[in-house]
Amino acid sequence: MTNETFEVNGEKKQGYLALPAGGSGPGVLLLHAWWGLTGLFKETADKLAAEGFVVFAPDFFDGAHTAEIAEAEKLVQASGDNFPAMQALAEAAVAFLKAHPAVTGEKVAVIGFSFGAAYALVLDEAQPDAFDKVVLFYGMAGANVGKSKAKVLAHFAENDPYEDTEAARGMSAPNLERHIYPGTGHWFFEHNRADAYNAEAADLAWKRTISFLKG
Repeated sequence: MTNETFEVNGEKKQGYLALPAGGSGPGVLLLHAWWGLTGLFKETADKLAAEGFVVFAPDFFDGAHTAEIAEAEKLVQASGDNFPAMQALAEAAVAFLKAHPAVTGEKVAVIGFSFGAAYALVLDEAQPDAFDKVVLFYGMAGANVGKSKAKVLAHFAENDPYEDTEAARGMSAPNLERHIYPGTGHWFFEHNRADAYNAEAADLAWKRTISFLKG
């Protein structure tokens, strides 16, 4: 488990790489939420590696991270003001992962959390042959995922001020598996968010994710 440097239009950017014990496996791109590349997302990458995946998590915010909503909003605003650079970073991260010698198979999977879920779909649209599987955590409710060549697994909270739950309920496509977790709110998967974490829902979402990725 190491911090890695990759190049984006001649600039050096950082990401976190987690390798499985066996040394190789299917690739998974992990896209963090608006908090930045915090310890929780690195821990999640490690857990995926323990399941046999090669995981790369790019840092969208150049090392900046926060636990405060107001600061996270500022980070997202700044990234939105420079969307082409953010998309270029995400695309370079895909290229880095696919080219890594430990990755088996031509296609990789992507998991996006909230802010990261949006970029997962941006990437899937920009590079329609890159992913075989897309996992969305409480992000992009109502998106038309049926146009994707990938299989899509979407986890949504029942009570979410950031996402339209009815739009999530209305999502339907042959390639989509969608779950809405009763009694949960945004960030229910993140155990460091005491205001939102739901252990039962998080555990179920994790099991469904691993089954989906291995299926």
